Amino acid sequence: MSRTKYDVVVFGATGFTGRLVTRYLAAHPQFTQGLFSFAIAARSQSKLHNLVQELSLPPTITTLQLDVTDYQSVQAAVKSARVVINTVGPYWSWGTPVVKACAVNGVHYVDITGEDVWVRNTIRQFDYLATKTGAIIVHSCGYDSIPSDLTAFVSNKTLKAHGTPFPRVVDGLSNKNSTGPYEIESSVTAQKAWGGASGGTLATVMNALEVVPREELRATIDYSLSPVKGRALPVFQFLYNQSIPGEPTVHGGFFFMQPTNRKVVQRTFGLLEMQARYAESSGANAKLLEAAQHERYGPSFAYDEFLVMPSRLSSVLVSTSFAVLFGLLALVAPFRWIVKKFIPQPGEGPSEEYYLFTTMKNGYFVSTNHTVSTSTPPVHVKTVFRGDRDPGYGATSIMLAESALCLVLPPMSSNALHRPSDALPRGLPALAVKGGVLTPMTAFGSVLVTRLLDTGRFSLESSVVGEGANGETRKNV
Repeated sequence: MSRTKYDVVVFGATGFTGRLVTRYLAAHPQFTQGLFSFAIAARSQSKLHNLVQELSLPPTITTLQLDVTDYQSVQAAVKSARVVINTVGPYWSWGTPVVKACAVNGVHYVDITGEDVWVRNTIRQFDYLATKTGAIIVHSCGYDSIPSDLTAFVSNKTLKAHGTPFPRVVDGLSNKNSTGPYEIESSVTAQKAWGGASGGTLATVMNALEVVPREELRATIDYSLSPVKGRALPVFQFLYNQSIPGEPTVHGGFFFMQPTNRKVVQRTFGLLEMQARYAESSGANAKLLEAAQHERYGPSFAYDEFLVMPSRLSSVLVSTSFAVLFGLLALVAPFRWIVKKFIPQPGEGPSEEYYLFTTMKNGYFVSTNHTVSTSTPPVHVKTVFRGDRDPGYGATSIMLAESALCLVLPPMSSNALHRPSDALPRGLPALAVKGGVLTPMTAFGSVLVTRLLDTGRFSLESSVVGEGANGETRKNV
């Protein structure tokens, strides 16, 4: 790929999330040091001009007029970028031409979609093409679904680093003649968060109910994004529990982001499982085989998550309320009409004053993952990922921007500060080198973890707990 003009182009820069991403990138230490370039794109040139004035953006940030309904316009903007950050949703309606242009032209792409139906379609249409052009397409790079994907990924790394290998499980049977690293039986994340919902997020929900064909919705079942079918768990429960050794049991209700987050983690599992199986069957050298076995979660892997609540009763009430509300939205058109009258519209969010002094001040999330191995006795791993910003706005804009920068520059703490070349930075997972429609962890892996921790807005702790604990805990690394 020839040297392009801009390292990053932000699509939808004048929308609510796009503005936050633009402001974050403009203040990024690696941008102020001149280590990457970026441009902002939107449909209205006047709104772009106003954004430049409001944020006092430097003249090095170029504005591009973009109409996502015009494929030629999309092509021109995509060709000017190494990485596209797409914040224009709902993605079912507006995202496909952007992904197509990136896949065709070998340009990398990140977004914050929670629309697993649409993700399934982009996998079917563009995954193979992207592997041929080298384009890395990564959906769900915000609060959905990085905390879920990251905590399961880090728990697996902590588990693999623990203890002696055990007999591998193949086709459900323990093979005493073949040993390997610990594999995962279950991985459950308890989510706690405080924040708001933007007009774009709410419009996505309505779009799924009113525009997306019912047969498409019915097709997005567990593992519908994964190349490998894994162990199934109940899709919906009224009461969830997380029992980490040495700690009180945590209770919770259904988390409305669970369906998308779970499928993203399942795709990570599936891609890593396929990579390991290929390494085994193709006679890969010992180093590659060992790396693939350590990255895989294992064929018995199953993932779930829930929203933490203070009691069993409140957990059941939350799950019941969600089921009733979703049923009304799905089945009663007049109810949807009433709801749409009162929710923010796409591009809208809290006022700047509310965002800065309420949401930014009080917003947070805590994702606590409990992973259990298939071994006897089982090994328990606890991983906690925290963010000190509103998850839907502040944290999401940071996670999205840093995801894009994973494909441009090494992390700040690596001290490898140099202008980017067309080559990918070192340290990315092997799957990223091949391209395709990936997940945050299969595309960015530990590079993203490091980048997020470098911001000072996130913290991470992961350790073996219970009888198998050795007292080692990794914090902020």
